[in-house]
Amino acid sequence: MLPDYIAKAVPNPASNRAPWFANTAPSYAGVFLWVVFYMQLAVGTLDRAHPWLLVGAVVLAGVLSYNLYYYVPAMLGMKTGYPLYVVGSSTFGTLGGYVMPGLLMGLLQIGWFSVGTFVSTNFILTGLGMKAEPKTVPFIVVAALWTYIMAFVGVKGIQYVAKVSLYLNAIPLLMVAIVFFQTAGGVASYTPKQSDPYAGFMLVVAAVIGFFATAGAAGADFGMSSRNQSDVSKGGWVGIALAVVIAGGLPILSVAGAHGLNPGMTSFSYDAVIASMGGFLAPSMLFLFAIASIVPACFCAFIAGNSFSTMLPGVPRMGSTMAGVTVALVLAVTGAAADLIGFFSIVGASFGPICGAMTADYLLAGRKWAGPRQGINWAGYIAWALGFVVGILPFLPLAPETKSLVQPAVVYSYLTGFAVYWLLAKLGLEPKAAA
Repeated sequence: MLPDYIAKAVPNPASNRAPWFANTAPSYAGVFLWVVFYMQLAVGTLDRAHPWLLVGAVVLAGVLSYNLYYYVPAMLGMKTGYPLYVVGSSTFGTLGGYVMPGLLMGLLQIGWFSVGTFVSTNFILTGLGMKAEPKTVPFIVVAALWTYIMAFVGVKGIQYVAKVSLYLNAIPLLMVAIVFFQTAGGVASYTPKQSDPYAGFMLVVAAVIGFFATAGAAGADFGMSSRNQSDVSKGGWVGIALAVVIAGGLPILSVAGAHGLNPGMTSFSYDAVIASMGGFLAPSMLFLFAIASIVPACFCAFIAGNSFSTMLPGVPRMGSTMAGVTVALVLAVTGAAADLIGFFSIVGASFGPICGAMTADYLLAGRKWAGPRQGINWAGYIAWALGFVVGILPFLPLAPETKSLVQPAVVYSYLTGFAVYWLLAKLGLEPKAAA
């Protein structure tokens, strides 16, 4: 018998689907316009390489994100009408699908929620002229209010958030444009202090794709709302490949421009550039970026709750969501969520091989969904495990020159997941299809 999360799943009918410009493109563009994505994109990269080279890295990362991480999950969602946790039961099995990608997606959304809480709390307190220090009373109070309000809305009022999301996406887009035009005059005079263009380039590629990895796998959920292959393709090219150039490229150029105009500036973080605006503009921008973060915060809580309630139906949705965001709150107020690029790398290591294995499964099945497979699909689990090991190589105690060579680890983890699944499937490790 099929487990309930598959047996009770109903495919999204054609009548509920819409054009790419009404769902996929704006939704993905909103993901990249979240300030969490580009806040530290220039840290550790812009001091090593020319800003225009890094913009080229963003372009490459956008193309790879579309082709490797988004396209196959989105096509599976479009062709079947089912979400990720259902189509993933082919690659990981009906039993294995509980953990991967089911619960794993929910757990990583809690991680994203903690990152968003940390950044939003920081912006709110700084905008108020207060010190944004983790573990302090003001930080804990603001973070707690943000956490539980956003989680409650994510469970009870996500439909209202969805209706205003397109308008709220315009706020960070406008802010990014303003900051760019304020600092563009200094881009030409900026020169990196170090000369390591390869490392800078690859680190940007790794950061962009690591940030996108979970959203790429969730392409199945976006794809199930697409009418046809054209919607999948156009929505991805505009919402991912084009949006990332704007949301990633302009902030990198803005940081370079700020340093060109003020050579004494030391921080490469985007919020430092905002602070350098001075006057009324800086705190206003910080508040607006925090307001724009409401949408991704609510969606993180919603997706996490959906994952937990689907895979653990005996636990009330509100209870599991609140328990999860409480963990996120602890990560935020202790400062553990501050390492954005490190978190991106862990996400990429987790979901890179999932996307790689799903791609191999899709191609081996003749570019269609093979259907749920019995029990645990060990081809998928072994492919994920080996791909994850490759993805976390930069965290291991390797020599600095070796660490540069293993980037972008998120791409290598995808390729490992793809190759291992293909090999093991050919060796017969895929279980039989479930009835």
